[in-house]
Amino acid sequence: MPLWLVYALLSAVMAALVAVFGKIGLKDIDANSATAVRSIIMALFLVGVVAVQGKFAQMAELFSQTKALSFVLLSGVAGALSWLFYFLALKYGNVSQVGPVDKLSVVIAVVLALLFLGEKISWVNAAGVVLIVAGTILVAGK
Repeated sequence: MPLWLVYALLSAVMAALVAVFGKIGLKDIDANSATAVRSIIMALFLVGVVAVQGKFAQMAELFSQTKALSFVLLSGVAGALSWLFYFLALKYGNVSQVGPVDKLSVVIAVVLALLFLGEKISWVNAAGVVLIVAGTILVAGK
């Protein structure tokens, strides 16, 4: 298995975890405030957004809710790992192959949402997920 494919698949898994951990951690919490805490890289921009929205009080609410804060932090770690693996995959592979493999995060997020969040999808949605997998296989091949 080529190195770029390993890194691209790891990126997809980490990106899927961002969605699941973020969904759990954001329950009853302002998304902009939680996202600012989650990502150091984007923190200055997002704190500015929070300031403009006048929602600094919700930052205290986030820090007071241990479960929410824990999942927001996990979401941030998953996001950082996703970008790390993505850029490693790009270093060793072609963008035209790495990009579609990275988008397997959509498929992984759907499966994790079904398993851990109790979400349901229609047959049409399931067919779309299958087509994403098929498309990724076709694009990632040489």
